[in-house]
Amino acid sequence: MSFKEIAPEELQENAFKVIGKDWLLVTGTAEGKSNAMTASWGGMGVMWGKPVAFLVIRPQRYTKEFIDKAEGLTISVFGEDRRKMMSYFGSVSGRDEDKIAKSGLTAVEDNGRVYFEEARMAMVCRKLYAQEMQEGCLLDAGSKAKWYPDKDYHTLYIVEIEKMLVKE
Repeated sequence: MSFKEIAPEELQENAFKVIGKDWLLVTGTAEGKSNAMTASWGGMGVMWGKPVAFLVIRPQRYTKEFIDKAEGLTISVFGEDRRKMMSYFGSVSGRDEDKIAKSGLTAVEDNGRVYFEEARMAMVCRKLYAQEMQEGCLLDAGSKAKWYPDKDYHTLYIVEIEKMLVKE
């Protein structure tokens, strides 16, 4: 099966399911190398008149180094049959091994950004905004205590979805 490009507003999937249940594989490419990580927090919508995705990445994640150096990133979504692989990408650091090579995924390069042939959906994105979350701006004390006991606040990225690709 090959990918078909659609306009982001044509997407027929539920963003809550795609992000929170299916999870995302976020990939950054810089200096000729790529690294990917699993993400299950974020959103999709419209910002500054553009279709966007919102992602948050903790400072200690190796993939963040790639994303910070690059103009953009990709977001790949896989089927339930790839759940074990997605768990692997979320639990092993690319500092320790080449996760992409070990996973057996087929990298597809698009304008210097890498997504995966085995995905059921892929978004090629350009960074528009990045800001480190600040403790004083997190208003929900319960979330602060539960999700940030080490004060390792995420960086928020807003990325323009330049291409929305779905499997035909």
